[in-house]
Amino acid sequence: MRLHTHTWGEGDRVALLLHGIMADHRTWRRVGPELAARGLRVVAVDLRGHGASGQGPYAPEDFADDLVETLPAGAELAIGHSLGGMALALCVERLAPRRAVYCDPAWHLPGPEAGATESAGPARLAAAKTLSREEIATLNPRWEEADVDLEVASLARWDERTAYGIAPAFGADLRPARPVVPSLVTIADPSPMVPPEDAAELRSRGFEVRTVEGAGHTAHRDDFDAFMASLKGWI
Repeated sequence: MRLHTHTWGEGDRVALLLHGIMADHRTWRRVGPELAARGLRVVAVDLRGHGASGQGPYAPEDFADDLVETLPAGAELAIGHSLGGMALALCVERLAPRRAVYCDPAWHLPGPEAGATESAGPARLAAAKTLSREEIATLNPRWEEADVDLEVASLARWDERTAYGIAPAFGADLRPARPVVPSLVTIADPSPMVPPEDAAELRSRGFEVRTVEGAGHTAHRDDFDAFMASLKGWI
């Protein structure tokens, strides 16, 4: 599927931005212009089921295949957050960026709790579709008002069936065996996606791992300056 894209800046040096579940390219409203100011042409996608892109099916491989179909190979940098990090890892060999940054990637989603059905995790994700603006603001107290407003708009366009499409990822270990290209993993403090034992394992596999101190899962919205500082040497 060809995805909807948004571009900041111009030139031959390209950066790719891949958002997480429920969001769309607008989650990068500050990151995109900042990278463009540093001389990069920044291309952000709306993953299938999100924003202005088409819908379904939603297996993890579908998200990855869309990126290969839509985006230029050989970019200077690719940054994937959460679901975007999962998709990037599945296609990084084909997309072949010079460097990859995975932000709290969804590589090791918890499986069903004892006594819970296999759909419990996806159902919890899908329930976010009904969150009110006040609930979003409460869940994300460090977000600027503009980010809360954009999340409301993104949720309105989000197809919550994506949560069920990625159900096979719950309980699976999608951590790459090795970095295909030089790769940085940035994690929240604490991270709901990359616990300390996973961070240690990723380091042993050749990934650089940095913590965005005090930030939650969406670090680029919680603390933009700290998030950008975590990319030092990778931009």
